[in-house]
Amino acid sequence: MDVLSRLRAEAAGSPGYEAQYEALLTAGPDGLAAALSAAGRPLWARELAAYRLGLAADPRAFEPLVLLLNHRDPPRCAAAAEALAALGDPRTARAAAALATNELRVAYALEPVRLLVALRAPESVPALVTTLSRRLSPHDPYWRVALACVEGLGALGDARAREVLTRAQAHPRLAVAATRALKALT
Repeated sequence: MDVLSRLRAEAAGSPGYEAQYEALLTAGPDGLAAALSAAGRPLWARELAAYRLGLAADPRAFEPLVLLLNHRDPPRCAAAAEALAALGDPRTARAAAALATNELRVAYALEPVRLLVALRAPESVPALVTTLSRRLSPHDPYWRVALACVEGLGALGDARAREVLTRAQAHPRLAVAATRALKALT
């Protein structure tokens, strides 16, 4: 399901949603920015406004999108990552690195990790190495985050990842991807 369909379905539970939803679909940048700061707006409306502003490369979307990137709902995080990548704000990589390496929010780090790979920014490799290193303890429950780091480091092809990828080969869920990533470094 695409972002707009998901938000339309979510909005259907709100009173008067059809008019609100349609207004946000047709609003210009100033109307969308006003929707972000308006009191009492439901989350779906704020997300729709931030998403559209991000895709339009409007810098007013940055803070709301970073908040959504760290949301507990994976589709919201994915939509925020997509919009942040389109936004092109120079602060995005730093924010994504901070979210990916935050141990208190590691359960929500998957999309920040993927965003770092897509951005290919100077912060990407160090943040992915740090995040993966922390995920290599036995029985770490966030193996999907670790796998995204391994795959991302392979895609980035930076030799600084060699040591952590070598250690990742010892983990059954990561071994194949880590071996593939190490080959990409050579």
